[in-house]
Amino acid sequence: MRRGNDRQAKLPVKDCAVCKRPIVWRKKWERDWESVKFCSERCRRAAASSGQSKPRRG
Repeated sequence: MRRGNDRQAKLPVKDCAVCKRPIVWRKKWERDWESVKFCSERCRRAAASSGQSKPRRG
């Protein structure tokens, strides 16, 4: 008997801005899903140190 796999397949997914790993939607991010960009604190720090998270002026 399968459990939960069907529900997980239907969740929205986006890629991490740094490592390109898939980020699967969580209930915790329900209100902030549009602003989720990184899969982990490590990627968040890497982006901050390389300047990826800041908007570039052109």
